[in-house]
Amino acid sequence: MTQEQVYELIKGALVEAIGVDEEEIGPEKTLLGDLGAESLDLLDVLFRISRKTGVKVTMDDITAMIQGEVPDEDFETADGLLSDKGLEQLKRSLPQIDVESLRGKFEADRVLTLFTVDNLTNLVVQSISVKAS
Repeated sequence: MTQEQVYELIKGALVEAIGVDEEEIGPEKTLLGDLGAESLDLLDVLFRISRKTGVKVTMDDITAMIQGEVPDEDFETADGLLSDKGLEQLKRSLPQIDVESLRGKFEADRVLTLFTVDNLTNLVVQSISVKAS
């Protein structure tokens, strides 16, 4: 599947799972913020994507993409904010984010709220590519 085909499939899954209008969906829209999805909605979206692609993408895959190889204790500070290592990882995994605007004030357990339709599209395309090889 092409990037555009995956994007269209994800848009359809979002319309079905959370009831947003297709016109509201854009690559830069965050799933949990802009589109109003909740965690259960995201699981529904992932299930729909899996049914249509044959590729299973899980919440663990999303977390792994966002956090990379950085362990929890290095990803966040003792007070629960993103650490410098966590911010550097975000810069790699979510390049659309201005990490400097988050420094010293963004809670590490909220990083999923930064995940966009485009990030999900890229993850699904990558998963399809891995399965095909």
